[in-house]
Amino acid sequence: MNTAAVEPSVAPGTAAPAGPVQRPRESGWQLFKDVLNHGGPGYLQFAITNICNADCGFCGFARSQFDPKARKSVTLQEAKDVVDIAKRNHIGYLLFVGGEPMAHRDLRAMVRYAAERGIRPMICTNGGLWNDDNLKGLADDGLSSVIMSIDAHDVAKHETNRGLPDVCRKIKKANEFFKAAGIQTTASITASRLIEDYEKLPDFLRTLGFESCTFSYPLTNLASSYLSFSDSGLVNFNTQELITLFDQIKQMKHRSGYPVVNPTESLNEMQRHLRGEKEQFGCLGGHKYFYLDWHLDLYRCHFWEKPMCKVYEWDDSKLIRDGCTRCMIDCYRDPSVLQHVAINVSDAWQALKKGDLGTAALKVLDSKNVTSLQAVWEDRKWIGKV
Repeated sequence: MNTAAVEPSVAPGTAAPAGPVQRPRESGWQLFKDVLNHGGPGYLQFAITNICNADCGFCGFARSQFDPKARKSVTLQEAKDVVDIAKRNHIGYLLFVGGEPMAHRDLRAMVRYAAERGIRPMICTNGGLWNDDNLKGLADDGLSSVIMSIDAHDVAKHETNRGLPDVCRKIKKANEFFKAAGIQTTASITASRLIEDYEKLPDFLRTLGFESCTFSYPLTNLASSYLSFSDSGLVNFNTQELITLFDQIKQMKHRSGYPVVNPTESLNEMQRHLRGEKEQFGCLGGHKYFYLDWHLDLYRCHFWEKPMCKVYEWDDSKLIRDGCTRCMIDCYRDPSVLQHVAINVSDAWQALKKGDLGTAALKVLDSKNVTSLQAVWEDRKWIGKV
């Protein structure tokens, strides 16, 4: 496998074809069929490079901590192979991550290829490499949604932690552009000690042009290849501190009215997890959500220590569905609450086709379906724009 490292590029994807690509959209009827047949669209986080231009105090990808000899990135052809394989495995959303995905020179071409194949391409970025060319270029390439990292409710604290001077100005400019282009952006906020007052976050996010946010729960250990964790004092909370932290997020969510994508029920679940109580929603990581790294190893999530398989071996026989509750990673646990009802609808339909009326009834009458639907309703505006 050829996984040559690439250097950061301020204008990724210069070789991408000219002319805008229509962003993928799925009809209501097609979505209904997808839900019946396989529980709805899946979600793949694809770490196309481990290179990062930032120097965050709570991340193993930080440029001052990362060994340059370990740099690794996928090739454009490998990325195209991944898109084709993901499409066959019912992936509807492909999130390009890193490291910093915009450090990859072929990002634009990857985004375009995914959009042309009918997958919604998304990017999670620190925003430090935005410029006029790649903003317009990625929009033309069919980019569906953008997630940008925010660490504090203060410009100086955020930029100091990131090691990226002027990044807030670039983020604000990007938000202005994407809003005009009809592309949704979301602030991804790492819950850390850099945030002194959660009530101050909504106004700060608005000044940067964000209309929604999601919280990334603090991570001090991951067993997969993903390095977005640290034992730094910025994120090293004890159990009671974490329970209180989730209370603060819930209070901000409900008092401010600012759109927080993390479902309330998922925040409740994380508190159950911390208290050692029975959790209501098993994770769908390995069944509907996946993490793929720069070695093309496919994992059920960032937390898991053993890959499921190489991406070229990915098919239905590799799927895992065991109701796992080992971790608190928001990008797997949150959507597992949202998609619970869709999975039950699919299970009921498959049981009906086999004549198993008992199983179908159990799936339809699952009381957690109502909770899942409430979470979907809570996030309906954000979901509809992704």
